Amino acid sequence: MSKPVILCVDDELLVLNSLEIELRKALGNEYFYEFAEGAEEALEIIDEVSEDGNKVILILSDWLMPEMKGDEFFKVVHQNHPEIVKIMLTGQANEEAISDARKQVNLYACLRKPWDGNELITVIKSGIGQ
Repeated sequence: MSKPVILCVDDELLVLNSLEIELRKALGNEYFYEFAEGAEEALEIIDEVSEDGNKVILILSDWLMPEMKGDEFFKVVHQNHPEIVKIMLTGQANEEAISDARKQVNLYACLRKPWDGNELITVIKSGIGQ
């Protein structure tokens, strides 16, 4: 059965585990959840999900990652999938990178680490509903 997919990207496994717990608790089984420890892995997941007949509808990504920063990752995603809602979750992004992402890739929101769980879920639900 096809369900929309929410993809979380962060190079810290602890962050991914925390996001999984919060998403499953708040959103239940309404979505499939995918997790990647970097941009390259995330791009592969997007392709695999599409091949399986599902669709990534929202990506929640860190900004500071070793192989590719979040804004660069979102540029690649936006070229092929402009419809995907993009949310940055970071403790270290500079304002220029956030501003550029808002303009260039239609960044939906930027949340700071450590995040507030209620705000995170509110922004995700809002982004999905847009």
